[in-house]
Amino acid sequence: MTPYSYRATTREGRIVEGSVEASGEAAVVASLRSQGLIPLTVRAGAAEAAAGSRLSFSFTAPWKRPRKVKGRDLMLFTGELATLLKAGMPLDRSLASLSSLTENATLEGIVREVLGRVQEGRSLSQALGEYPKVFPPIYVNMIRAGEAGGVVETVLERLAEYLERTEKTRDEIKSAMVYPLVLSLTAAAAITIMLTVVLPRFASIFADLGAAMPTSTRLVMGASDFIKSYWWVVLILGFGAYSGVRRWLDTAAGRQRFDRFSLSAPIFGDLTRKLQVSRFARTLGTMLKSGVPLIQALEIVRTVVANVVISQALAGVQRDVSEGKGLSGPLEKSGVFPSLALQMVGVGEETGRLDDMLLVVSEHYDREVSNAVARVMSLMGPMVLVVMGLVVGFIVWAMMSAVFSVNQMVV
Repeated sequence: MTPYSYRATTREGRIVEGSVEASGEAAVVASLRSQGLIPLTVRAGAAEAAAGSRLSFSFTAPWKRPRKVKGRDLMLFTGELATLLKAGMPLDRSLASLSSLTENATLEGIVREVLGRVQEGRSLSQALGEYPKVFPPIYVNMIRAGEAGGVVETVLERLAEYLERTEKTRDEIKSAMVYPLVLSLTAAAAITIMLTVVLPRFASIFADLGAAMPTSTRLVMGASDFIKSYWWVVLILGFGAYSGVRRWLDTAAGRQRFDRFSLSAPIFGDLTRKLQVSRFARTLGTMLKSGVPLIQALEIVRTVVANVVISQALAGVQRDVSEGKGLSGPLEKSGVFPSLALQMVGVGEETGRLDDMLLVVSEHYDREVSNAVARVMSLMGPMVLVVMGLVVGFIVWAMMSAVFSVNQMVV
């Protein structure tokens, strides 16, 4: 038997926490339900661990609480709300329970405000729509469609799954970037230390000997003196370049040029295209499966796709679809979607299962994105090592050239 800690709620909305020994999570869930409890979370571990986590949360300083509602916070809220509604708990009691359950102070306050608006007679979608920075248009429109069809809990389950897959893809990309990023920072730190700490000592030795240094040595020494004396200039130039690029990207022309280049870049272009296609297919498929009309879904998808070029292409697709030209034809006409995705969308239209086929497209390109990220990041590590080796090798060669020059003068 394995110890499990659980968190559940009563039919009245009261939160209950504890531990139990069982043969598996399914047995814990069955036991809780037999007691009239609605399970929220079940984790393997002793009761002390759960108590410790509660104690840690209770004494968290207010200024350390997260102010921004992250995607993971929204995913957990959505999944727990779906669980409560599916178990038969009324919406107001479900929101009241979740307002005391969430660990994000900002989300807790928003849920309480949403609860107040629901109790005033507004629908859930209307109440959530007042917080567009937390609940995006896809979220609100899917719940509105679920309210129209009387399947809000089912829509919430699909939303939770959609958010989970989105977070999983984002986490995979972030995890893959850790090694190249750490390697790059280490290389930059090593080169900076060589230029600002090690080389000045050699410079004083060569100056005392009065030797004429080779061109490569003078070049390295000049770079060392500049960085040591005018490091603040380097910081200002770096900050200015960063600010300039950000301002350029904020313009419509700059963003369009950058996004167009990102789709055709030698190494990252294919990865960017696959990532955007996966996001497009997942979002559109999830919305269609939840009952959102195709025209309205395409309008929302345009705001989800981060690439301006693809977003503009979807505007033309939306116009053609509204004229009754189908979806696969306009997508092919846009020229930004891969042929495999177009073929699968065409099959979905022919079989009347466009929503399911779009989700299949999303799963396929999710795997392609994972493989592409792994390949790109596996190349980034050796590239950073090669660049670092060339820079350090040039510095060492410049110093050795100066030493040989001094030895020749002595001889």
